[in-house]
Amino acid sequence: MLIRTDSFRELDRMAAQLLGTPSRPAAMPMDAWRDGDTFVVEFDLPAVDPDSVDIDVERNVLSVKAKRLAATGPDVELIASERPHGIFSRQILLSDALDTSAIRATYQAGVLRLNIPVAERAKPRKITVESATDDLQALDA
Repeated sequence: MLIRTDSFRELDRMAAQLLGTPSRPAAMPMDAWRDGDTFVVEFDLPAVDPDSVDIDVERNVLSVKAKRLAATGPDVELIASERPHGIFSRQILLSDALDTSAIRATYQAGVLRLNIPVAERAKPRKITVESATDDLQALDA
């Protein structure tokens, strides 16, 4: 059996996945960490109108969508276009230990920040140990 490969096609495919294409922009970069009882996620979304950001949670899947418009108009002469534009989206699978009903979202300086609190049922708690010796003495009397 003969397998035909095209090295340049594979290189183009990998570059499109990493950098995106005009019709399908690259995924938005993200950082995530835990800060005490809060899980924090930040997405880089420079030059995005905050009104175009759409955040949904369905079951344990967090979906973030945003739109960056290209500079267009009758008097606009495009000299270079290196920044991706269009609709960006990202999905994250969240743990059951997070309280998805209390997510807070802020957008500042091109960064979308989500604060997701840890659910009360998932927080560590102290359990007191009761002594059984008091009950034994009461039975003997």
